[in-house]
Amino acid sequence: MAGRETGETGVEPVAAVSVTLAQISAMAAEHALAVLGGFHCENDPALPAGTRSVLLLAPREPGFWAHVTAQPEWGGPDPIDRWSRRVIGGMACTLGAKAVFPFGGPPYHPFYQWALRSGRVWDSPVKLLVQAEQGLLVSFRGALALREVIELPPPAQRPCDSCAKPCLTACPAGALTAAGYNLPQCHAFLDTAAGEDCMKSGCAVRRACPVSVGYARLAEHSAYHMGMFHK
Repeated sequence: MAGRETGETGVEPVAAVSVTLAQISAMAAEHALAVLGGFHCENDPALPAGTRSVLLLAPREPGFWAHVTAQPEWGGPDPIDRWSRRVIGGMACTLGAKAVFPFGGPPYHPFYQWALRSGRVWDSPVKLLVQAEQGLLVSFRGALALREVIELPPPAQRPCDSCAKPCLTACPAGALTAAGYNLPQCHAFLDTAAGEDCMKSGCAVRRACPVSVGYARLAEHSAYHMGMFHK
């Protein structure tokens, strides 16, 4: 199976591998996850030794929220993180791979930089990650670090290149703009009556992205993460 170069040097395809991207995608779909992108690498100190391919796993919509809230972890502390460890860890064991996660630090794995290496996720005008299908609602539950060089999801077109960029002026608090992110200003706004919309429906900047508008993420899913963010 041919490997695809993604900017790293020294990566060569192997003649055959024991698993394919299609098989891993099907495995992820059973848990309402999607392979959002990936990259090839060699001797990357941020990854387990021997890693040659990384696949980034994200919620698969529609259906993720109904699936995850029905899992045994729900109702306990940090249910989505614990579910992610169980499910993605189980996938890794089946595949002879390693699971890595964006939580559990410090130190934290560099998911922001990994996403940019995929050719399917970019930094947006407000510096939040933006993805071709999920817009500014993109998020990651974990990644698989594989020893094989396998096929990757194809690169996509950055949506911001042909966008009017409503994200730049969408923040009702003026806390998230091209100039940067004022975290205290954001939290202070969320404590006001005017901040209820963001708390109940998700960050107004993320929702302003035209790609986000067409993405099937439920408001209650966004509200959960806003509640965790604004404890």
